[in-house]
Amino acid sequence: MAEREDRPRVLIVTRNFPPLCGGMERLNWHLADELARHCELRLVAPAGAASHVPDGVTVSEVPLDPLPRFLLHAAHRARLEARRWRPHWVIAGSGLTAPQAWCAARACGARTAAYVHGLDLTVSHSVYRALWHPVLRRMHRVVANSSATASLACGLGIDPQRVSVVHPGADSPEFDVQARERFRTAHGFGADSSVLLSVGRLTERKGLREFVAEVLPRIVQRRPEVVLAIVGDAPMHALHARTQSVRSILQAAQAAGVGAHVRVLGKLDEESLNDAYFAADLHVFPVRDLAHDVEGFGMVAVEAAAHALATVAYACGGVVDAVADGISGSLVPPGDAQAFADAVLRLLQRPLPAQRIRRFADDFTWPRFSARLMRAAGIGRSSAP
Repeated sequence: MAEREDRPRVLIVTRNFPPLCGGMERLNWHLADELARHCELRLVAPAGAASHVPDGVTVSEVPLDPLPRFLLHAAHRARLEARRWRPHWVIAGSGLTAPQAWCAARACGARTAAYVHGLDLTVSHSVYRALWHPVLRRMHRVVANSSATASLACGLGIDPQRVSVVHPGADSPEFDVQARERFRTAHGFGADSSVLLSVGRLTERKGLREFVAEVLPRIVQRRPEVVLAIVGDAPMHALHARTQSVRSILQAAQAAGVGAHVRVLGKLDEESLNDAYFAADLHVFPVRDLAHDVEGFGMVAVEAAAHALATVAYACGGVVDAVADGISGSLVPPGDAQAFADAVLRLLQRPLPAQRIRRFADDFTWPRFSARLMRAAGIGRSSAP
């Protein structure tokens, strides 16, 4: 695609990009896809990214592992790309790649921005804190995925005037009347089952082991037809996340007497995941409030809302931005297992109106995300570095 001189040039440096296909990877793909509609865009990203980038986007690939090798190669490639192409803005897809983006911007006089997610601000490693935090404080703009993440950024000494909140987006799928039956038949759920859905990587922060031990038994006691469907697997390339194995979750369920009410479905493709959202009766998000392991936002709660599926969650971290209490779900005090169970039972008995849930999700479309991000970062105001 021929470059247009009247459009701003943006270079993104990221370690989170398909084919990893987690929440941050999907976010960075949509970031590239949306910015490519308004800017000339180039990407420094892990090997394999070139076959997944949106049309018209040039990518420079670097090895993903090990992490130090990625960081060194990304810094070198980003600096070369910046000196050759001279972008107007260099954006770090997360705090992890902020130093690479900042060095690249210094090589060509570009402005810098970092999109931060929460966990990339709370890593306790001394080297990370000594090298990464000062760079983040030097960025022209820091865009946070939630108000909680913005507070973390300001707590690091970043000027609040340079911090903005731009929530991630979500797709808006068309309602599929056959999805419920298709999914339940494919995975052996009975027509009379009340399906609770959990979507996400299996980490300590997500709290599934605690949920099946402390919350699910209280629900099953009142609603014996309830089944928990777990979609997701353990993270392989997370910056700082302790895992919960499938085995440990199932063992906890067995010990609590609810083993027959838990089904682990593993990782699903996009079509099957859409069916899962449409087929479930409620989405559960029992995120734990852990020091140095924060939930920056909670994209799955917004994705559930886009499918008219309500969420019950603990009110911690950025989850309070992703779930509107009484509108798209219910927020309960962190760690209060009885309150969580009561909220689930209440919403199973009296579901929230589907149109109200969808209206909440309508504010999180990817085009709106793109427009807000460009406004927050100042992209397009001037093509001058």
